[in-house]
Amino acid sequence: MSDRMSDTAPPEGFEPARFSPGFLDHGGPYFLGPTGTGPRAVGLRVCAHHINYKDGAHGGVISTFADVALSHAVYDAERPRLAPSTITLQVNYLAAARLGDWIEAHVLIDRMGGRTAYTSGRIMRGTDPIATMTGVFAIRRS
Repeated sequence: MSDRMSDTAPPEGFEPARFSPGFLDHGGPYFLGPTGTGPRAVGLRVCAHHINYKDGAHGGVISTFADVALSHAVYDAERPRLAPSTITLQVNYLAAARLGDWIEAHVLIDRMGGRTAYTSGRIMRGTDPIATMTGVFAIRRS
């Protein structure tokens, strides 16, 4: 096993996401990138439990990762935080992620309405895009 595959630590600047327990515990662990001027990047190290029969990250892992990243951007867009619920999610697969790969989701909030948020983004492996994504979310404000 290469060092890259045995190293599950995220790159510098990323911290454990600590999303609420439940389903997301099975798909991660997820990591949040540094805070900046826009939505935080979300990261994931591809582990053995993410792999399909072709030794790539399962498509369901990638689509869940897309949903996590897009919805987190909406959740974190305002204070108090928003409660997003996915209305639609589209993922376009461009390339495979392999065991040990570090992948990052970078998100744009394209439009934030009173009840609906529109998002888009890319999942990257280094400088290579492996997926594009769009999502529409119902939002509740407190």
